[in-house]
Amino acid sequence: MITVIIVVVVIAVVGGAVMLIVAGVRKAGKEEDDPLAARMAEFSQRGEINSLEEIELSQSFSDRVVMPMMRRLGELSARFTPQHVLEQTRMRLEKAGNPGRMDASTFMVIHFVSAALFGGIIFLVSLLAKKMAMPTKLLIVLAMTLLGYFFPDLWIRSKISGRQKQVRKAMPDALDLLTICVEAGLGFDASMSKVSEKWDNELSLAFARVIKEIQLGKLRRDALRDMSDRLGIAEMTSFVAAVIQSEMLGVSMAKVLRIQSDQMRLKRRQRAEEEAHKAPIKMVFPMVLIIFPALIIVLMAPAGMSLYEAFSNLTLF
Repeated sequence: MITVIIVVVVIAVVGGAVMLIVAGVRKAGKEEDDPLAARMAEFSQRGEINSLEEIELSQSFSDRVVMPMMRRLGELSARFTPQHVLEQTRMRLEKAGNPGRMDASTFMVIHFVSAALFGGIIFLVSLLAKKMAMPTKLLIVLAMTLLGYFFPDLWIRSKISGRQKQVRKAMPDALDLLTICVEAGLGFDASMSKVSEKWDNELSLAFARVIKEIQLGKLRRDALRDMSDRLGIAEMTSFVAAVIQSEMLGVSMAKVLRIQSDQMRLKRRQRAEEEAHKAPIKMVFPMVLIIFPALIIVLMAPAGMSLYEAFSNLTLF
């Protein structure tokens, strides 16, 4: 009798739990079934947008047409591209800060699109030059097509250089703030959070990404190494190695950060002195090509006019 009662109670509890779970799932499904409809209802209440078509048209032409087309072509080209090439391209995009939020396959497609644009525009322009020979036209079109193909590489290289320069410039001040926060009693993760909140530059974004990765479960040393790989500068590699070594050996983090900050500031001063020494050499080219011709014209024009008048008044016997 007692066994029957226990079985009935267990069945009732299990059945009630199943009913509650089913009811909760249905309720959640009703509330979150169509988030787009909820968003449209919110826009409708505000009186801003009233239809899905207007929501789509509110986006830019690049987001609606260009980027989806690039992604589809990128997915097609990724099937024929070696994996190591895609990995190298992905690392370059990471070092550049991933401009445009594009993936490696999309960036590979941009090479061909850029080549077609450069070559096509020059070809159309060459059709108007009727006096130019056809071999010359084809040679110019071929040269511009090659330039268009390599133009994305030049662009991404300039992005990488600019980002690395910005990180190098911000590192001494960021390490000073890290040192102050650690000496004040904060942990290293909390100090990086303070740096990411204080500034809005590439270094603060890199620190913010490290904090998010640590919160998602990645080890601190792995997250720091990944940040160093994404930036690709020797100063950050040295800093990450010092921090990891300090954590493993139990050395004072504040002392290590103070030493790293002094080294970064010294390197920044040395780079500034190097750029100052390069300035006279860089000024030679604009002086020779722009300033000297104008100066010669200003100085020699009056003398040239006087000589012209003197020789024009001479009479020949």
